[in-house]
Order: sequence, then C-alpha cells, then structure tokens
Amino acid sequence: MPLVLATTTPGEPEIFASLQGEGPSQGKSCAFVRLSRCNLACQWCDTAYTWRFTGDNRPHRSEATYERKATQVTRGAAAVAALITALGQPRLVVTGGEPLLQAPALARMLALLPAGIAVEVETNGTVAPPPALDALVAQYNVSPKLAHSGNPAELALVPERLGEWAANSRAAFKFVIAEAADVVEALALGKRYAIPRERIWLMAEGTDTETLHAREGWLAQLCLDYRLTLSKRLHIELHGDTRGT
Repeated sequence: MPLVLATTTPGEPEIFASLQGEGPSQGKSCAFVRLSRCNLACQWCDTAYTWRFTGDNRPHRSEATYERKATQVTRGAAAVAALITALGQPRLVVTGGEPLLQAPALARMLALLPAGIAVEVETNGTVAPPPALDALVAQYNVSPKLAHSGNPAELALVPERLGEWAANSRAAFKFVIAEAADVVEALALGKRYAIPRERIWLMAEGTDTETLHAREGWLAQLCLDYRLTLSKRLHIELHGDTRGT
C-alpha cells in the first residue's frame, strides 16, 4: 500500500527541507514529509488541506474545503524514501494530518532510509504506533487536543493512549494554547497522567506573528511560573503560513 501525502502544489508531494519550527527540536535542520488524512478536526488547524476535503462538514473556522485531487497524492515507499534521502538532512520529521493512521506504509518507507537519520513523528496522541514502526522512531511529538480544538474529549483524549505516551521517554508533549484556561487544562492532564514537566511544551496558537507574539507575551510568564517550556512557531515567523516550510 502506498503512502498518501499532502501536496505543495497539485501532484507534488509535500516533502521539503527546513528548520524544525516547534517543540524539542526547534531550530534543527530537518527533512519533512507531510502525510494526508486525520481522525480529528481541530477548528483552528493550519493544515486543514490534509483532511477537510469537499463534502467534509467537520467544523473549521475558515469554512474552506479542498479538492482531494489537488491536495492529496500517493507515492510508493521507495519513491518517498528517495526524495527524503536526496534532501541530505540528518533528521526527518513526519507530520500530517495524523501520520500514525498510515503506520504500516510509513514503517516500510522509514526502513529504506539511510542509517543515521533520526526520525521524529508528530501525532495527536490518539493512535498507538505498532512495533515495526516504533522501532524506527527516535522521538514522538505528541500534541493532545484540548477543549478549544472543538474535538469531543472522548475522541481526542484517549486515556489508554495518553497513559502509554506518558510512560514513553521518547514522547514530548506539545499543547496548543489560545488562552490561559488552556494552560489549566494542560496542567491537569499532565498531573493525571504523571507527565514530567520537562517533557511538556506550551505553544501559542496562531498563524501570524502578531497573534503569536501577543499570546507568547503572557504564555512565557506561565511557563516560568509552572516550570514548563515555551515552544515558538519558528516557521511562521520565518515563512508565514505557507506549505512546504
């Protein structure tokens, strides 16, 4: 089964080199591959083109929908691995959508990469990685979706999954924050699942620098108060809200 990828332009898979903009690896030189499809629907999602296709009525603040043929493409594992290898980066970030929905095909692709490439997978935390994939991943960036995402808690916050991620030392937790109440919710989840605070990042929600800077202004103090780590959205500051960056 091939991988289903997002596109930068119709027919062109979203595989590129850039600096990681968020979380523990922020600022590091990476290759990126963005997979298509997601099992959640965040109302503020900045990659809605990976899931909100024409006919999908799940809520999103922009109300835009995307033609599947223009925003989704399939490629075999070997072809994807070759494109990533050609970028020559020491680290690969697998993002989405929700990459773990395609775990078997993803594992086949990762197994074809040259030795020494560190792989990190960005996930919403609702899907468990199977052993064949897990063995190839150095880091998971787990971003549980809080109430302001608009997802029902029973879909977005699966206790069994969150417990497993909390027990996984390779998992960093990145919470998207729009207002102070979101920090309270994130702290409650951290306490419930015994997530070490050094593995929790708080990141302002926003797709423009003005919004990000305004929220980071008060979020930075909360990170200081609760001994948490602030994550920037470096790619937004450098490139704006654009694909392939």
